[in-house]
Amino acid sequence: MTNFFLQALAEVGTPSVLGLITIGVLFGIIGGSIPGFTVTMAILVVFPFTFAMDPVSGVSLMVGVFVGGYSGGIVSGVMLGIPGTPSSITTVYDGYPMAQKGEPGRALGIGVASSFLGTLISVAVLVFFGPLIANFSMNFRPWEITALIVFALTLVAGLSSGALLKGLMAAALGLLITTVGYDRNSNLRFDFDLPAMGSGFEILPVMIGIFAFSQLLGNIEKLKDEKSEAKKIDTNVTIPYGQILKDMAGQKLNTLRSSLIGSLVGALPGTGGTVANFLSYDQAKKFSRRPEEFGTGIPSGIVASEASNSAVAGGAFVPTLALGIPGDLPMAIMMGVLILHGITPGPMMFEQNPVLVGAIYASLLIGAVVMVLCNLLLVRWFAKISLIPQQILVPVVLMLCAIGAYALNNNLFDIWVLFIFGIIGYLLWKAEVPLTPLILGVVLGDNLERQLFRALELNESWMTFLTRPLSALFLALAVASILFSLYQDRKIQRLKNAASRENI
Repeated sequence: MTNFFLQALAEVGTPSVLGLITIGVLFGIIGGSIPGFTVTMAILVVFPFTFAMDPVSGVSLMVGVFVGGYSGGIVSGVMLGIPGTPSSITTVYDGYPMAQKGEPGRALGIGVASSFLGTLISVAVLVFFGPLIANFSMNFRPWEITALIVFALTLVAGLSSGALLKGLMAAALGLLITTVGYDRNSNLRFDFDLPAMGSGFEILPVMIGIFAFSQLLGNIEKLKDEKSEAKKIDTNVTIPYGQILKDMAGQKLNTLRSSLIGSLVGALPGTGGTVANFLSYDQAKKFSRRPEEFGTGIPSGIVASEASNSAVAGGAFVPTLALGIPGDLPMAIMMGVLILHGITPGPMMFEQNPVLVGAIYASLLIGAVVMVLCNLLLVRWFAKISLIPQQILVPVVLMLCAIGAYALNNNLFDIWVLFIFGIIGYLLWKAEVPLTPLILGVVLGDNLERQLFRALELNESWMTFLTRPLSALFLALAVASILFSLYQDRKIQRLKNAASRENI
């Protein structure tokens, strides 16, 4: 392990790759700083620029965006009281009140330090548990992998904000999209007599369309409804380093607990930074001797929020690298980067591409250091960037999305794919259909079909999925996750009905 890590460190330590990590971190922080832009959007915009890069450079750039993006949400959260990303919602609870008390520099400093420590702890989790899971999953055959993908899809659908049926439908639609074009036996499917569809849809324009383009359409709609209110924010921020060290010295247990929660939640498919954010904030409040002070501008709340959402980064890499199952939406895009470079994440990745795995570890560590330096040195400028109005932001990002889709194959068809799936994504968003299961269906569809057909070629009996212990376990967990989601949905509905009756 030491040898491949040193080799990876040598590759990542070149000036060009270090420069890419720095650019990625900066872009991620900027993306996270702008309300409504989100870390996922930042990753999607940068994704096309990795096409011409070697795998280490491309992945290092994306890891930089990933690390920077999760920390960037704190800027707008503290300065404007608006979370830059969904994963920094609870940062607002204490960061904004602290800024209103005249201590924005202290709030930002605590947030940056917590993000740094959270990322480091999550990298440790990735280093220790990633290879263990990969070694365990080396025994997986097509039946186990097929059942695992089914379980991941049902788990993601079940966590779709109480909309189980919509989540399952979205996942099914994502799988259906991957069936367009030729199958493994060279049979043409769903081409609608359009030659361009014969080769199927590229993942990138579909993902950009479904998530980024649809979100931009939603932002345009909000612009019509909201009156622009220019907020007068004092961006002349100074970080009180001595105070930050004192604050963090009293938050050791909170930092460790929140980072471990973030790492664990990040490793679960379909959860991500938002869930980790609320869980760790809730736990910090329960363990606190003065829970009544949460929400009034105390360091504990900021630490719990920022340490957990940054720790999601390392945790989310565990299932993505070890099993080929992305933990959340940004990881699904990261998996797309690896696939684009001809690398298939999964158990064999640790054996076949150990240097690339080591490069991801090294990029996360270097990215965390760069993130701290950038945030501390440039925090005043990031605070100004968070004030960019959506009227300017939306058309610029829209243009970058279209350029990114076209750059994939220099093909206008990909731009049409982006726009069509953007409209589909927007309509689904309006219908409150969760988009994450749809994206994961698109990313995992090819692998699911390949593994399923390979399993049936080896043994025609479907019962084999139930007679093999691990595949049967994953299928049982899939059924259990659906049943549990149904129970949760009914419980929520009963509570809503009871509340409405009381109001009557």
